[in-house]
Amino acid sequence: MSWQPEVDELQWRKQLAQQMGGAEKVQRHKDAGKLTVRERIEAIADPGSFQEIGALAGSGQYDADGKIAGLRPSNLVIGHAQIDARPVVLMGDDFTVRGGANDGAVGDKLVHAERMAGDLRLPVVRLVDGTGGGGSVRNIETKGHTLLPEMRVWQHVVENMSLVPVVSLALGSVAGMGAARVAASHYSVMVKGLSQLFNAGPPIVAHIGQQVSKNELGGSQIHTRNGVVDDEVDTEAEAFARARRFLSYLPTSVFELPPRGAAPAASADQQWLLAAIPRDARSVYKIRPIVQTLVDPDSFMELGGKWGRALATGLARIDGWPVAVLASDPYHYGGGWDRATSDKLIRFVDLAQVFHLPVVNLVDVAGFQIGVDAEKSGVMRSGVRALAAIYQTTVPWCSIIVRRAYGVAAAGHQHMGRHNWRYAWPSANWGSLPIEGGLDVAYKAEIEAAQDPGRKRAEIEQRLRRLTSPFRSAEAFVIEDIIDPRETRARLLDFVHLAARLRQPGQQAFGIRP
Repeated sequence: MSWQPEVDELQWRKQLAQQMGGAEKVQRHKDAGKLTVRERIEAIADPGSFQEIGALAGSGQYDADGKIAGLRPSNLVIGHAQIDARPVVLMGDDFTVRGGANDGAVGDKLVHAERMAGDLRLPVVRLVDGTGGGGSVRNIETKGHTLLPEMRVWQHVVENMSLVPVVSLALGSVAGMGAARVAASHYSVMVKGLSQLFNAGPPIVAHIGQQVSKNELGGSQIHTRNGVVDDEVDTEAEAFARARRFLSYLPTSVFELPPRGAAPAASADQQWLLAAIPRDARSVYKIRPIVQTLVDPDSFMELGGKWGRALATGLARIDGWPVAVLASDPYHYGGGWDRATSDKLIRFVDLAQVFHLPVVNLVDVAGFQIGVDAEKSGVMRSGVRALAAIYQTTVPWCSIIVRRAYGVAAAGHQHMGRHNWRYAWPSANWGSLPIEGGLDVAYKAEIEAAQDPGRKRAEIEQRLRRLTSPFRSAEAFVIEDIIDPRETRARLLDFVHLAARLRQPGQQAFGIRP
């Protein structure tokens, strides 16, 4: 006698799981403009590559003879798949079953998926569309007792951040632990109007007297500007594309090296870089076209562009080699570091260090933000933590000083205790303080004693400016090389090929930061 009846039941159970929360709830979900969890998995994974684990998990309903009559499946779908022919662990919340609440996942599926990623050394992609671990307060009556909050999965979430690339896509209203899972990522995305993220949703917030909509409380326009989430897109399809692109720059785990892509047939025109920096020190310029000119065409993927805006950060390729790019943006506080910029730098530098990405840093730093608001924000605390992050790096680093490098913040343009590549453009200037700011302090007595203080101040400034030429510093070997801006990409090509030899796989450890 064969086991065909059991095999038939197996297939029947799998068919029940495919129905998710049932036709009515699935339709309601789709009417809200959202894909189902299984449609999302099909959209982000290579065709036919998803291998589900735990498809039978759920709450079965049985007839009087003990035969299965129905199944409410677990609302977490997990498994492994291929994305661009590289293996990943995929997990997705099913909002059609109990609103995606994590306690509806049945058993330890969440723990299993995170542990699988760490132990198999595979990237994690989370499709998050659910709430915290406690679910509804109805559970109190169902269980007959309350639950003490705990997150057994969190050990694996934290460990994975230092082992494998972690990507989280917020694809609905995520709260509590759902929100925490999104934030605990190397890269996170929200969909405009479709995604919201909060500690607690509007009904709970109403109890503290705040009547707000979901978007007013936690829309992407909030969290992509405070640094909780990296990016926002218009559609789920764009979110999947961004996730795939992000992973393409990184190794499968820290025990491998970032893969080299195809070298471009040609690079962008470098000629215009000669006039890219204005002669007027008070004039601003756009940094992103400079970045895009120096790296391989169409390879720059900016991360977190709407927060910490004095610094543009992103991944790119140079001659096919993946690199991490930092670039000062003078449009925001003149490139000076406020607290948000410092925090952004820390997170990005850690990403480069963990995944063995050489760093290219385009420097135009006016120093730390100054003034009453800056001091109240605690910019110095975040600032020195940013310096510590830089001085804990061991990845190869190349700095191009394109204009200013002033103050303590500028001391973080690279790790000064080890060899790094460094070049300056003729437009560069540096010092402990900008002349216009420090002159009035250093020459106060001389200026005040002059018959014409304004004229005296101008004379002193002109005299000092003659001494601030980068060529004077080059004579003293303060700067190693001054280059024609049009030669910068050629120098970066040299850098990435030398740096490729120095990259070492393995897990990183950071010391304490102030």
